[in-house]
Amino acid sequence: MLDEMSAIVGPSPSPSPAGGRGDDRAALPLSRARERAGVRVLRKHPTLVLGALLLLAMALIALFAPQLATHDPSDIDPLARLQGVSAEHRFGTDALGRDVYSRAVWGARVSLIVGITVAALSSAIGIVLGLVAGFVRPIEGIVMRVMDGLMAIPGILLAIAAMAVTRASLATVIVAITIPEVPRVVRLVRSLALTLREQLYVEAARAVGTRLPAILWRHVLPNMMAPLIVQATFVAASAVLIEAALSFLGVGVPGQTPSWGNMMAEGRNFVAVAFHIILFPGILLALTVLAINLLGDGLRDALDPRLARQL
Repeated sequence: MLDEMSAIVGPSPSPSPAGGRGDDRAALPLSRARERAGVRVLRKHPTLVLGALLLLAMALIALFAPQLATHDPSDIDPLARLQGVSAEHRFGTDALGRDVYSRAVWGARVSLIVGITVAALSSAIGIVLGLVAGFVRPIEGIVMRVMDGLMAIPGILLAIAAMAVTRASLATVIVAITIPEVPRVVRLVRSLALTLREQLYVEAARAVGTRLPAILWRHVLPNMMAPLIVQATFVAASAVLIEAALSFLGVGVPGQTPSWGNMMAEGRNFVAVAFHIILFPGILLALTVLAINLLGDGLRDALDPRLARQL
């Protein structure tokens, strides 16, 4: 009877000799493949990975500034002025007794907001004007002459002039820095548009009656995104430096707003006795610009492998 029942039911499954390790063994090659892929990317594009990690660290500092700051960046303590690095004040204090570490952490927000916003605005405006100049020939001359006139004026002087006629604020700084950066993007987009408008797929789209806005959106713009992304990173790095320069000269964000340029401007008179006031903001500024430039170089090599091989 037992033999008949076993024949009907079939042989009972034997326990795995590995004690349930079959799934672990199946997952192990997947994890190893991911590790190898990560190592491969690191070896192939080390500047891209390094720049992304540095920029991510700066973004996290700016995002969690309220939690990372140990003091209110605006608190004044005359009894603690010009103190060095200590357990209470990690980066020391400035001439008014304010905590340099807390002000430096909050200053990361200003620099990153300016860099990202200027890159986005200048890219958007430059794409529209560049595409118009590249595909609408009657307007090309007017647009490019205006861009040539803006490029004839140094960017920092144009930003100072824009700040001089308006009220100092973060929005004003962004607009003042965006205006000199737009011609760079316009010239790049126009040069790409002049090349792409002669391609066969653009001619075919025109032949079948596709409207110009649809051609630009579907065929032209996607094929110029790689160089535009790289250009946007360089614009962001330039915007961070210009914002720091404007704040250092006293025509940037208001003095009560903690920014790296303001901190270095306030500490330049005390370099001999309290060098830390300008040291730490300068290091953070240099690391931020370095991270953005490394990211841009890495994206250029990753998005254009032929250029990487030539270099």
